[in-house]
Amino acid sequence: MSLFRPTSPAVAAARPALPTVLRRVGLSLTIACVVPAALFLTSYELFGVWPAILSALVWSYAAIGWRAATGRRTSGLLVLTAIVLAGRTVIALVAHSTFFYFLQPIITDGVVAATFLLSLASARPMVARLAGDFYPMDAELSLRPRLRRLFWRLTAMWAVVCLAKAVAMFWALNSLSLDTFVLVKSISMPATNLLAVVATVCAAVLVAREEGLIGAAARPVPVGG
Repeated sequence: MSLFRPTSPAVAAARPALPTVLRRVGLSLTIACVVPAALFLTSYELFGVWPAILSALVWSYAAIGWRAATGRRTSGLLVLTAIVLAGRTVIALVAHSTFFYFLQPIITDGVVAATFLLSLASARPMVARLAGDFYPMDAELSLRPRLRRLFWRLTAMWAVVCLAKAVAMFWALNSLSLDTFVLVKSISMPATNLLAVVATVCAAVLVAREEGLIGAAARPVPVGG
């Protein structure tokens, strides 16, 4: 009996091309991360810190509510962002302090790092849970050895990145002047996040091509693997 079975035309046709996947990545990141950050910065400049905090929080939960009301799949990244923003808002309201205000993103990175690290011990690391936001996943795909290794390694990478950011920014907050800290944070954090996103996309595309998941062409898939 053959160890390979061909991917059905229907399944192959349902697999998105690389530009489609990249558009999904861009849209998810825009809704979950870029828009709240832009709202925060704009509101901060115009109205102050509290309207800025609330505007980002309201956007995230409004986006979740809108997707639920319209029957759309809620992005895992959006849900994670909303939970993190809610925690930051509570800390801001309780502390009402400049130090704790700038400490919030550091705490957030620490919480995210811990969440990703803890998920490595589960059957579905955090990146595996978020992958469905960008690519249609089913049970067969999620069990493929290469994909499971990819999800594990990317989850570990993001845990290390977030932990490193938290440690570096905590040191900077306690060691540098406020003006210098804001300058360093404004440059280093977006650059670090961008590099991590690029590394994630490149690794995912490489494995997806090896698995025949990018593009319309189908190739034989090993049974059970």
